[in-house]
Amino acid sequence: MHVGKRIKEVLDDQGRSASWLATKIPCERTNIYDVFKRKDVNVELLYKVSSILGHDFFLELSEELHALHAELSPYDLPAIVKK
Repeated sequence: MHVGKRIKEVLDDQGRSASWLATKIPCERTNIYDVFKRKDVNVELLYKVSSILGHDFFLELSEELHALHAELSPYDLPAIVKK
């Protein structure tokens, strides 16, 4: 999952703007646009954004991880961890 894109999707679905989110975090609006470009974000920021938007991004990541593990044999897992 590209976390930044997913944050933008949820923000858009809620009809909210990058400026609105920036005031809630708080940070500069340009920082929010930078977040949208990131494939991953640190846990503290993701927690803040999840709380502000009322959306559990951690659950989505966990579900993605479980789906990945379900598709792979146990012998494939060490190769993925090393990447």
